[in-house]
Amino acid sequence: MRGIYKHLHQEDYDLKKIEEWGITGLLHDVDYEIAQNENKLDQHGLLIFELEKNAIPEPIAHAIKAHNYTNTKVDPESDMDWAIAAVDGLTGLIVACALIHPARKLEPLTVEFIQKRWGEKTFAKGASRETIQLCEEKLNIPLEKFVDITLTSMKEIHKELGL
Repeated sequence: MRGIYKHLHQEDYDLKKIEEWGITGLLHDVDYEIAQNENKLDQHGLLIFELEKNAIPEPIAHAIKAHNYTNTKVDPESDMDWAIAAVDGLTGLIVACALIHPARKLEPLTVEFIQKRWGEKTFAKGASRETIQLCEEKLNIPLEKFVDITLTSMKEIHKELGL
């Protein structure tokens, strides 16, 4: 998310906004296990707000709710909302690519490797290609560049990701 923000605001980025986007990326799946365990995936992105009312600032809260908009019915509105919706599936696809690569790491992955897997519709089928591709329409970032930014950003934190 930080990488996408920096790309969108190359000339005028704000350190506070970079952190806001980064926190959104960290928190967006915080209720995923609860939703999965309680068979409430249609509420993923909403359950956290039942547990922690008013603890998350509104722009971040809206992005978290909107990242799973097909289920939550909370429409993405801002660039941050669209970015988390698109990057969520892409990071899943990239992790899946890392796990099938012989090295089982992010470092050897390339945009071309990911694009090849992208075309395999049964590979990481939970990663909605349709939502990821919204990066072009909603953020004006070509898909190849979006993949490159996300992959590069993930490689920067590969130790934290365990990849």
